Amino acid sequence: MNKKKATPSPVNEAEYGEILRQAISQIRTARLSMAQQVNASIQSVYWNLGKLLSEKQLAEGYGSGVVKQLSVDLKSEFPDMGLSPRNLWDMKRFYERYYQADVKLRQAVAVLPWGHNLLLINKLNNESEIAFYTNEVLTKGWSRDLLLNAIKMDSYGQAQKQTKTHNFDQTLPTVHADYANEVFKSTYNLGFLGITEPLKELELENRLIAKIRSFILELGRGFSFIGNQYRLEYNGKEYFVDMLFFHRGLRSLVAIELKIGSFKAEYVGKMNLYLSLLDRLEKSANENPSIGIILCADKDHLDVEIALQDINKPIGVAEYQLLLPKAELQTLVLNELKATD
Repeated sequence: MNKKKATPSPVNEAEYGEILRQAISQIRTARLSMAQQVNASIQSVYWNLGKLLSEKQLAEGYGSGVVKQLSVDLKSEFPDMGLSPRNLWDMKRFYERYYQADVKLRQAVAVLPWGHNLLLINKLNNESEIAFYTNEVLTKGWSRDLLLNAIKMDSYGQAQKQTKTHNFDQTLPTVHADYANEVFKSTYNLGFLGITEPLKELELENRLIAKIRSFILELGRGFSFIGNQYRLEYNGKEYFVDMLFFHRGLRSLVAIELKIGSFKAEYVGKMNLYLSLLDRLEKSANENPSIGIILCADKDHLDVEIALQDINKPIGVAEYQLLLPKAELQTLVLNELKATD
């Protein structure tokens, strides 16, 4: 007697969404890993050449003839490697800049593209600053142009001034909380939207959806967009999350609520409810607790602190900037003018 083959059960929309998220995550992780392996191999060669030139105590001036001849001979052997005299001197500078640096910093710059490394050693001297920007490039996938703009805007200095406004340390396991601290910022620059006049919250949301790639880049590496006005139904009632993401590193759903005005304490209660619903209805067994971010035009950290005091869900409050602040814009323009004198 022939047995009937079991008919595969149809995959519902939520299950498919999870399959798609995991597939995208696998591909992106593999691509990033391959790119970093390539960069590390190139930097290893450049590091060793720089070390050779440094140990031979060659200096620009009396050593120029040696380096020029070395460049000619190396290029004839390896024509596709960019071994010009200028590049060889840069390799020497690269080695001398980092050979006594912290091991973690050396490991981080080793996987950056060469152009990013040249920018860092040309623009910065402070190791803490270099470590900050290196981490930003690696976690957010910044291009060289974005790195240059961040340095000119003194993103490092701004980050040191920011007060963390979240309860991650109280609501998440230590390792998970530390990672969340690194992932989420206190301020997000939405200048890419080109907004010059007041908007309604839904219009701001629609603008972000239209430029979702730019928004994800501003959020940082690891975010996958799931949807906007994401519908949750419970006990015969409907609830809608402004924007829902998944962060593959944190293994958490991330709900973002957009607010046009200043922070209000009642926003926390609403977000707490959304996170409870997400954990109950959407979170998979192998995922970490959902995280909420309230993105508003302005916040007072004392107001945020008291509003989060007895909340047991991980929630952060962040500001957004629609335009570059006037003072920063003036400084940026003046520096550009000085650079072209």
